[in-house]
Amino acid sequence: MIDFFIKVKQQEAQKLPFVIYSKPYKTEVRGFFQKNDHLYFAETLDETGFVFAPFDGSQMILIPKNQSVIWESDIVSFDENHSHVYASEDNVEEKSHFENLIQKAITAIKNGELTKVVLSRKEILEVPDFDLVTAFTKLIQRFPTAFCYCWYHPKIGLWMGATPERLLKASKKKFCTMALAGTQNFEGKTDVIWEQKEVEEQQYVTDYILENLKGLTSEVAISSPYTVQAGNVLHIKTDIEGVINKESRLNQVVSVLHPTPAVCGLPKEVAKAFILENEDYNREYYTGFLGELNKKDFAEKKQKSDLYVNLRCMQIKSRQAYLYIGCGITKESIPEKEWNESVNKSMTMKSVL
Repeated sequence: MIDFFIKVKQQEAQKLPFVIYSKPYKTEVRGFFQKNDHLYFAETLDETGFVFAPFDGSQMILIPKNQSVIWESDIVSFDENHSHVYASEDNVEEKSHFENLIQKAITAIKNGELTKVVLSRKEILEVPDFDLVTAFTKLIQRFPTAFCYCWYHPKIGLWMGATPERLLKASKKKFCTMALAGTQNFEGKTDVIWEQKEVEEQQYVTDYILENLKGLTSEVAISSPYTVQAGNVLHIKTDIEGVINKESRLNQVVSVLHPTPAVCGLPKEVAKAFILENEDYNREYYTGFLGELNKKDFAEKKQKSDLYVNLRCMQIKSRQAYLYIGCGITKESIPEKEWNESVNKSMTMKSVL
């Protein structure tokens, strides 16, 4: 693994694009190390490589397999150095602004303009001694059940995260996705009681996905909702799998799923318009998606795509960490509770800084 991270450092020093990542429950890391600094784009999702797409869905960046060196390494344990812990202190002005935004959304929902909207905020921390290898090592050790990644392009910047949400896994015409929503603190057990607000919020997501996949799929099966842990919080999750129609394509399924109601809202276009008009900042790649495109599985002789929603993430620039945190808002939401939820979610990334 030391050789792997030496390669990462060399790539970073040469200002060449790369992505390193580990999948949930896996014991290895994988890296795409691009041989030039060109900006490639995924136009159809038929390409092979690693895709990194923004919230608004335009200009999906590709690190192409045929322009990259691929490295893999087993994960080994390291001693952690807890040199600094970020205290969770409320910024009064930021808290007030976010709560006012939430109240505006609640009013719009009660007026019948939308059913749900996911609102987010950005928090900036000073990180003068940031080291991406150290931070990434902490990520993969602390969040083994998440998709952990570090992505860099000199023309875009450095992003890092540990996301619990898969957007889509596809092999030939088979696919699986998930409906993930509702949040409460993890207090040592996953056998918990959920409030009606969270149960309804998660059901909105499930219903939306099923309804919108109808025209693209020939068969769909779903699991019962169950509780999953993601870092220091819990969510409600429903697994969805099925078969894509012969005449349908992967990018059509992705366009239905992205952005999901779990990161945008319902109705999708109305919620997205509300976000773009009211959030007062550009999400960029937060709540976008990322992952492997058409990776060859030699054992099964198939091409597989594995895409994740870019949650629990941060952007590093100019010795600062930009943390992105969101909350699902429904008519039952209470602004102060949602603020507190966003503070709890921010601790995922703060714990590795």
